[in-house]
Amino acid sequence: QVQLIESGGGLVQAGGSLRLSCAASGISFSNYAMGWFRQAPGKEREFVAAISWNGGSTNYADSVKGRFTISRDNAKNTVYLQLNSLKPEDTAVYYCARRNGAGKYDYWGQGTQVTVSS
Repeated sequence: QVQLIESGGGLVQAGGSLRLSCAASGISFSNYAMGWFRQAPGKEREFVAAISWNGGSTNYADSVKGRFTISRDNAKNTVYLQLNSLKPEDTAVYYCARRNGAGKYDYWGQGTQVTVSS
């Protein structure tokens, strides 16, 4: 059974930091790229960041570039998202997902809420 479980969300003031984690089970984690997405109230889900299977390649949405960092620990089957210099517009539910060989995100976690107060 595939499970992706996010944690680390919370309430933080603007300018603050959070570190999100996504623990995977039931998949060959180290074989796949992983991604983070977010969805704010009333908005569509949007891409945030992605990381290749070995961590050698990353890419980010322009809105978070320079502030967020994606990383992974294949020994722990976990992908991370470090959120720095948070802004109120970063408020959203953050989801991790696995990217399959066809480039599609096919397994998703349940999400973790990040709320940034001004």
